[in-house]
Amino acid sequence: MSEILVVSDNQTRKQNLQIILNFLGEDTKSCELSDCLKTIAQSSSWAAILIDGEVPEVAEDVIEKFPDSPFINIGFQLNGERSFTNLIGSLFEPITYPSLKELLQKSGEYHTANRPLSSLVTGKTKLFRSLVGNSQGITDVRELIEQVAPVDANVLILGESGTGKEVVARNIHYMSKRQQGPFVPVNCGAIPGDLLESELFGHEKGAFTGAISARKGRFELAEGGTLFLDEIGDMPLQMQVKLLRVLQERIFERVGGAKPLKCDVRIIAATHRNLEEMIVAGKFREDLYYRLNVFPIETPALRERAQDIPLLLQELVTRLENNKQTPVRFTQTSMTSLMRHRWPGNVRELSNLVERLSILHPSQVVDIHHLPHKYQFDENGQHSPEVLVKDEALHEQQERDAITALYKYEGSSPVVTDQNNESQSVDTNLPVDGVNLKEYLSDLEINLIKQALEQQEWVVARAADQLGMRRTTLVEKMRKYEIMRLEKADGQ
Repeated sequence: MSEILVVSDNQTRKQNLQIILNFLGEDTKSCELSDCLKTIAQSSSWAAILIDGEVPEVAEDVIEKFPDSPFINIGFQLNGERSFTNLIGSLFEPITYPSLKELLQKSGEYHTANRPLSSLVTGKTKLFRSLVGNSQGITDVRELIEQVAPVDANVLILGESGTGKEVVARNIHYMSKRQQGPFVPVNCGAIPGDLLESELFGHEKGAFTGAISARKGRFELAEGGTLFLDEIGDMPLQMQVKLLRVLQERIFERVGGAKPLKCDVRIIAATHRNLEEMIVAGKFREDLYYRLNVFPIETPALRERAQDIPLLLQELVTRLENNKQTPVRFTQTSMTSLMRHRWPGNVRELSNLVERLSILHPSQVVDIHHLPHKYQFDENGQHSPEVLVKDEALHEQQERDAITALYKYEGSSPVVTDQNNESQSVDTNLPVDGVNLKEYLSDLEINLIKQALEQQEWVVARAADQLGMRRTTLVEKMRKYEIMRLEKADGQ
């Protein structure tokens, strides 16, 4: 498990930092400067080391001795005469949440990219634990990984979101001759286009507003290792041109720089989009596609390998146990029901469901009735009739409770008020030809909601109190019935 180490001789500063980090949910340890060399050397899993820069020379010596560990300077300005790639940044008191959170996130990325192999894998068997299953689709993926890992060919991983494309990329890296080098992931769709160039290639000091110092890009950080370009289909066209040049010539320049830099990285790209269709639409360069698509690997959707779900459930439960979370167990009926679901979110959706169930039913055996409704199927692959009856009964009961809370009765007829605030009694006698009850009740509910909002000047919280319901419930009903305030025109 990754921890954060606080190094300082100032007890107050050290204690305050630990309180803040613990509040953020981080595991922390602390030590003094005199003991820090021994403490840091005891573990390679420091997600960040916050070091007091009160004695700059000592702090810089420590930072230099552990190049694989990310450091954050606290409290004092370092000399600035020595440059460290593992010095993520500096924090000065009073420490603010955004700055601390940003530096911790960057430290985590550096830690992930520079962890020694021994802390990640202990052989091929453990590598493939994340590629669980015996289906033909996942077996084919394993074979392709074994074939392409020893060579430096570019790999393009295709598949729907949530199918584990990054897992495949990491397996390729850790089974390759570059396994001792860093694995650096970049989500091309999560970074704005105008910042992506700086993120990939780095920038020189003063290259643009806010560039107060030179910064290495992901290509430099991945030197000797693997650069994983996730969601390559979301990369802007102008960046595709620059990436193509790097792939062809293996050189690049930092933003604002003129010195060409050589790079020795393996490129693995991934996308859930159909790049061939994007080429036809003019949204993706054909020459870049063929550069990346040297060795394609397609990850199968979970619905195509439903037989692997029992093994996946076992693996996900084991991960919960390893993370000190409360596990759950599944009956055969519940597993069979899960195997009939379509899984649009694939393995990621399954993982989220297992974690949710571990919270709702800790240390219990999960049967089909414990599953959310959309995961409950009968032997014909249809939603169980019993489940539908229970859900319908629950829904109707909720409607009755809501209506009871909404309506104020006088005698046998509910009293409502029309838009002119004139009291009127609703006729509760059933017409001879019948009535559509749901429409009738919906109209009545809409009428009362509008009245409450008008009376409370459209202050939702006060209207909810008047109607005897939660504010969030009222907001949902307003969205459901498309109730919105219409502003009156001037002079009306």
